[in-house]
Amino acid sequence: MTNWMIAYQGEPGAYSEIAALRLGEPKPCETFDEVFAAVENHEADYAVIPIENSLGGSIHHNYDLLLEHPVVIVAETFVKVEHCLLGLHGSSADSAEKVLSHPQALAQCRNFFSTHKNLRAEVAYDTAGSAKIISAGGDPAKLAIASKRAGELYGLEILEENLADEEWNITRFFCITHADNPVSPHMIKLPETAQQKTSIVFTLPNEQGSLFKALATLALRDIDLTKIESRPFRKIAFEYLFYIDFIGHRNEPNVENALRHLGEFATMVKVLGSYGVIA
Repeated sequence: MTNWMIAYQGEPGAYSEIAALRLGEPKPCETFDEVFAAVENHEADYAVIPIENSLGGSIHHNYDLLLEHPVVIVAETFVKVEHCLLGLHGSSADSAEKVLSHPQALAQCRNFFSTHKNLRAEVAYDTAGSAKIISAGGDPAKLAIASKRAGELYGLEILEENLADEEWNITRFFCITHADNPVSPHMIKLPETAQQKTSIVFTLPNEQGSLFKALATLALRDIDLTKIESRPFRKIAFEYLFYIDFIGHRNEPNVENALRHLGEFATMVKVLGSYGVIA
């Protein structure tokens, strides 16, 4: 089977790389903008982007980028975030002074810091990147919070596991490809799950009851809404984009009818993709 190039944001060992490894050959990028550019410029066949975390909520910048670039969602996957305390061999949480990690990871480990007053949190650009910094720095007084895989890749010792405040810390990723790519079984092994999901984005006229009417297009056809998110529309002040996920494929008759109905009064409707889950 062809080994497709999968762009992701972060260093090797990042949670995004764990998602990318499920699909093909990971291609690291520094920023999310570079990830989308890699797909748009055909430098990568696909990309995985985190879209929401069970503790931290939605990654808003990626919602904006989905609208700005010619991409389509072809799958989703979920990665359990398991933060580990990593250090050089011989390091200790009791004798160290600083802990580096991505700001969201640091925020998810507040209880750990409250019981280790000697440790000061320091923001790094990436969880795996913090492990890379510690490995290269050679300072036992500095530790990192990152994945177990990052510790293995950068030769660090796992000092503690399960650092997050909550046990269920899961990140949802979208797998995206260029909108012009023919999605077929001969490309990536896409999920053949019975239950498909569709993501759309739309704008509405600033009229009384417009959002109610939009949601009614789904409710009247017994379409199960799984998420709704509003974002400021950057092109018009105080206008909003509505991102919606619901159960069903865009080609199903009831979904087609709902989208056609929505398009009769929405000022813009875009289908971001219909997709299943990759385990």
